[in-house]
Amino acid sequence: MKILKFGGTSVGSAERIKGLLDIVNPSDRQIVVLSAVAGTTNALVEIGQAFLAGKEAEALALIKQHKDKYEGLISELFATEKGLAKGKNLIDYHFNYISSLGNEMFTPVEEKIILAQGELLSTALFHFHLEEIQVPSVLLPALDFMKIDEDNEPMVDYIGEKLTSLLNSYTENTLFITQGYICRNSFGEIDNLRRGGSDYTASLIGAAIRAEEVQIWTDIDGMHNNDPRVVKNTTPIANLSFDEAAELAYFGAKILHPQSVFPAQKYNVPVRLLNTMDPQAAGTLISKEGGKTGQIRAIAAKDGITAIHIQSSRMLLAYGFLRKVFEIFERYKTPIDMITTSEVAVSLTIDDTKHLGDIVKEVEDFGSVHVDHNQTIVCIVGDFSANTHGYAARVLDAVKHLPLRMVSYGGSDYNVSLLLDADHKVEALRSLHNRLF
Repeated sequence: MKILKFGGTSVGSAERIKGLLDIVNPSDRQIVVLSAVAGTTNALVEIGQAFLAGKEAEALALIKQHKDKYEGLISELFATEKGLAKGKNLIDYHFNYISSLGNEMFTPVEEKIILAQGELLSTALFHFHLEEIQVPSVLLPALDFMKIDEDNEPMVDYIGEKLTSLLNSYTENTLFITQGYICRNSFGEIDNLRRGGSDYTASLIGAAIRAEEVQIWTDIDGMHNNDPRVVKNTTPIANLSFDEAAELAYFGAKILHPQSVFPAQKYNVPVRLLNTMDPQAAGTLISKEGGKTGQIRAIAAKDGITAIHIQSSRMLLAYGFLRKVFEIFERYKTPIDMITTSEVAVSLTIDDTKHLGDIVKEVEDFGSVHVDHNQTIVCIVGDFSANTHGYAARVLDAVKHLPLRMVSYGGSDYNVSLLLDADHKVEALRSLHNRLF
């Protein structure tokens, strides 16, 4: 069985929803994972924030505005009165439900319920469209099998057990549709895998049922060797290893959710990145074998980075110093991206500043602390193993005219990371591209 995930732009209009059948073969046994229609999640975030702020009139105006868009969508999607009536009933139900949540004491629990409505809408609309044109399909509610534990980690064994049971009850069917992004938490409440989580859903499903392949369909023809939005003449990469893809996804390659590689890697399920707008394009295959060794493969950049520099003479040969520092970040559940150390100082970076003030206050017990905001990590991925020569020198030579704040090399065989002010990001990407490719 294959898992096919389609992003928001791939279901962004009635024409594109209809066009999914140019890719999805109903005779093949497969699970189709859908994101919300393009723009929906952003709109739902706005609605939830308005309710949280007590601005009910503003929230209701946003709800009407977005419902009107769906009215237009269903008028183009359905050709029969019956189909149009089903679509109308669907959007009436969901938008009335969203409106009703504002009448209660609105909390983050209700906010997550609102955020779930986008995927529930897109999958039902696709299912109803298939029903109208007499293509058999089964709508599998992700909330019946997708679950995370108390640490917000997906429960892969649980997902596999529940999903396999559901699939086994439809032995005559081949085409299954489910929601990306949404899940239940350890309390049974509606939750989500955070933004971009539909990729993660597809990978988790593929891992849980040991699928033949996971396909991520988006609006670009595979993982490129640099950011095509700011660098000219980038090219798609035909093959990547799981490790290379994980580094690129984590450090800013927008085509793939950062966590989505790991479940597939653990159970050795290949992931293929493909272009909905150009289905014939080869795309990128992510697998255990990967591509050629002895090469620099790609460059990515991660914005919104904050650097924290801690200096203390007490650190000199102090047993347990780093452990104590890391425990502070662990206590506030704040991941660290990069770290460099010297005898008297340690510098590290984070992208989640929710608890920055509390972290800095505690870290100041160990010495003086300096914080740099608006930083960018530029990640160069390739073969940086111990038996390669000169690649790191080529990287540094390419950016010798730029002020680097940190350099991380040796922690991985696949990655050299550079920290610099965000103002220098575009120049760094272009300079590295010209020098390395």
